[in-house]
Amino acid sequence: MTVAGDNGAAVPGLDIGHARDGLSTAEVRERTAAGRINSVPTATSRSVGEIVQANVFTLFNGVVGGCFILLLVLGQWRDALFGLSAISNSLIGIIQEYRAKRSLDQLAILHAARSTVVRNGARETISSEELVPDDLVVLNAGDQVTADLMLLDGNPLEVDESLLTGESEPVPKQGGAVLLSGSLILAGSGRAKVLRVGPDTFAYGLAAEARRFSLVTSEIRRGLEKVFAVITWLLLPTALLLTNAQMQEQGGWAGAMGSGRWVPAAVGSVAGIMAMIPLGLLLMSSVAFAVGGLRLARQKVLIQELAAVEVLARVDVLCLDKTGTLSSGSMVFDAVHHAGTVPAPGWQQALEWFGSNADSSSTAAAIGKAFPAPVPPQEQDSVPFSSARKWSSVTFAPGSAAAGTWILGAPDAVLNGRGCEAAHASAATLAATGLRTLALVYLDGPLPRDAAGAGIPPDLVPVMLLTFRESIRRDAASTLDYFRRQGVTVKIISGDDPRTVGALARRVGFVTGAACDARRLPDDTVELEETVEANSLFGSVTPSQKRDLIEALRRRGHTVAMTGDGVNDVLALKEADLGIAMDSASPATKAVARLVLLDGRFERLPAVVDEGRRAISNIERVSLVFLSKTVYATIISVVSGILLLAFPFLPRQLSALDGLTIGLPSFFLALQPGGQRYAPGFLRRSLAFAVPAGICAALCVLAVSGYAQTWGGYSEESAQSAATLTLGLVAAWILVMTSRPLSPTKVLILAGMYAGLVLLFTVPVAQDFFRVDWPPPALLILSTAVAAAGCVAIELVGRFTRRPSLRGHKGGLGPLTLEAATREGEGGTAGQRDGPAST
Repeated sequence: MTVAGDNGAAVPGLDIGHARDGLSTAEVRERTAAGRINSVPTATSRSVGEIVQANVFTLFNGVVGGCFILLLVLGQWRDALFGLSAISNSLIGIIQEYRAKRSLDQLAILHAARSTVVRNGARETISSEELVPDDLVVLNAGDQVTADLMLLDGNPLEVDESLLTGESEPVPKQGGAVLLSGSLILAGSGRAKVLRVGPDTFAYGLAAEARRFSLVTSEIRRGLEKVFAVITWLLLPTALLLTNAQMQEQGGWAGAMGSGRWVPAAVGSVAGIMAMIPLGLLLMSSVAFAVGGLRLARQKVLIQELAAVEVLARVDVLCLDKTGTLSSGSMVFDAVHHAGTVPAPGWQQALEWFGSNADSSSTAAAIGKAFPAPVPPQEQDSVPFSSARKWSSVTFAPGSAAAGTWILGAPDAVLNGRGCEAAHASAATLAATGLRTLALVYLDGPLPRDAAGAGIPPDLVPVMLLTFRESIRRDAASTLDYFRRQGVTVKIISGDDPRTVGALARRVGFVTGAACDARRLPDDTVELEETVEANSLFGSVTPSQKRDLIEALRRRGHTVAMTGDGVNDVLALKEADLGIAMDSASPATKAVARLVLLDGRFERLPAVVDEGRRAISNIERVSLVFLSKTVYATIISVVSGILLLAFPFLPRQLSALDGLTIGLPSFFLALQPGGQRYAPGFLRRSLAFAVPAGICAALCVLAVSGYAQTWGGYSEESAQSAATLTLGLVAAWILVMTSRPLSPTKVLILAGMYAGLVLLFTVPVAQDFFRVDWPPPALLILSTAVAAAGCVAIELVGRFTRRPSLRGHKGGLGPLTLEAATREGEGGTAGQRDGPAST
């Protein structure tokens, strides 16, 4: 027979009654040998070629390479040192990112999606890439569909196709329906036959794009790209202006070309052009992201998108799903409690049936251990559990020991009929003690056909109340306390009864009011935002409501992280700025999360947040140095071009200063311990310091160089040495300012920088190679005095731009200024930092 696909077209050659024992080993081997396997790109990081291309083939590297080759052709190899610096920077970036890639790829392989199949009549779990056409796949709630399948069993499924269609409403699927790759099983269980695999699937490449390495969503990188765009536009006109000035300094175009003096003019032009390019700035941000991913991988945290490191730093609201996060996710059966006067006969057989499908949920597994059934009772009909309905049911045929319909679900969902008041009150009392409570009710006869959609009938008989215990994670209380101290608002959002949520929250030291009942949440978006802002505990939350709460928080300007492990968390994880899945999470949940805690340790989260803050805090600190250099280099080049002055430096002298005051220190600073939560406005904050600091440095250099060239009558070598000394001292102080607060490691870095400056002017080999020497006494005094004045001006600029922001941020810290971004947490552990409590 044939089966109609979702688009209405017939899918030929598919026998719904195909063998229940699945494919044989020989059939699998035949299909595998023919290349018909479910292999699709699922890289969690860039390929080696993409890494090399991103770090080497850039516009600025092209300019650097052209200038490097020009100087080599002219025989000025000493002034071509910047080329070696650019090469080493690219190599560092490639090596660091490749190390991170290897670690992430290995973790991705170990934790790749897996499928349960029936082969040779027995169940086995294989990698989803090993699926072949006609494989018999076993599906349960929480599974991700990784190939195009056809549902065989008559049991209905609820499927989330939002990854394919963008529609979040569950789609019911009956036997014969086609399940497309990328779908998520929300409820129900069954078997399906593989139709299409690999490149033939409908959603080919979807998983690869969902996990693909990406840095494009980063505000840091967007800000840097804006700076690079401005520099690119300024580069050509400034280069022309500076080249003309250098040629005029050498006797005019005709005289310089005829006498060979155009060579030093070209060298001066190259020096000005190279000084404008912030070599290594984008590289340092890439290195910081890659190293962050590598460090997290060593802590058993899989980052599925490295740009998530920045989101880590910006998080100010953390939403926790209770089960699997605060609790271990394991459910232990506690007791049964009579809900009626006389228990209906057959209730034990009904519980044996509910517990026979232990794969469906941890609650079913707990029931199965308490009520084992060697041979599960045979049902006449059943409705699978749905997190939206919050109940499941089974109907037994007349004449059996448990004849009738048994419904198991949340008390608030099934105890709404007449005569259920006492049972509902008992359930509330049990839930208030922190026990998870389910109600078993009975209906004499089958359920109406529309009960799954329209709701259960009111004439139900309460039979039993079942209670379960959840084990609390030992690290839950200390982890919550950390987030409170760090100014991160914590909200617990759970589908359990609000009283249960409140009791568990109190057990972990979450001191707050009663949990908000999500069934009473307002429909108005403004009122919903106010409600979610004012409350920290939410119970009886449906999957769609979890998503709505996350959306409301984001509309209020929060950066939201969401943790979870169940399929009912998928919608919220997708909507959050950062989705974090636990190790016990279903494949569907892991597929949409940006981070996966591979060992399931909730205590990893403080280290995860700290790593994000470390990376972004250091990137912002390093950017201040690079952008200051770009500002003063551009001003010096433009002014020299307009006033027809000789450029104050040789390229080799700038290379030495860059290495001592920017390159090497910045590399080490980019790996230092981080600070507080990052706030938006990176580019504004950076330029607020870099522009005035760069102007101060440029004025100091122009004053010393202009005096030495024009009025002082000093030689070209003395003028260049004075300018080098002046810029070295001022640029060093810029680095001092951006390194605050100081730590022993930073003091050592800064001491090495100043020692390098001294060696540059005192070691004969360095003096000869870089063509620098101590300026004449009068010029030396002038240089140091001007540099000291520049340092004082930069100190004032730093103090002005580091004033505390007057604008607060509800629920956390206000926007961070230069000092606030790095004030606390230098070198300390997460638990040693204090901050305002916000929960």
